[in-house]
Amino acid sequence: MIVRDYNTAKDSERRIVSQGWESVRLLLKGDAMGFSFHITTIYQGAELRMHYKNHMESVYCISGEGSIEDCATGEVHAIRPGVMYALDKHDEHILRGEAEMVMACCFNPPVNGKEVHGPDGAYALEEEEAV
Repeated sequence: MIVRDYNTAKDSERRIVSQGWESVRLLLKGDAMGFSFHITTIYQGAELRMHYKNHMESVYCISGEGSIEDCATGEVHAIRPGVMYALDKHDEHILRGEAEMVMACCFNPPVNGKEVHGPDGAYALEEEEAV
């Protein structure tokens, strides 16, 4: 059984801060669950273009407001507490934080813990996974 306290993890190396967001990674690849689980905060005013070419992601909004735009179609969806979205086709998207948003996120394959978005908006895979 794995038990972790978000309140402890947010003050540890599990907290990653980047431009427009921060994420507390509660489950990682090393936990051998087959996915990673994060509590991510999107800062108010952030506009993040992302394209998880190597990962599938599902996200549930806990608090805050914003939107997600599908770059392929231009369709925009409101994000508010209770809304979930899944990037089931490695969808390139733009996430906008109108008010600070707190999101619960799952990634498959799981991340290692230190990943931030590259210039292409993706998290890289480890070398051995990319082969």
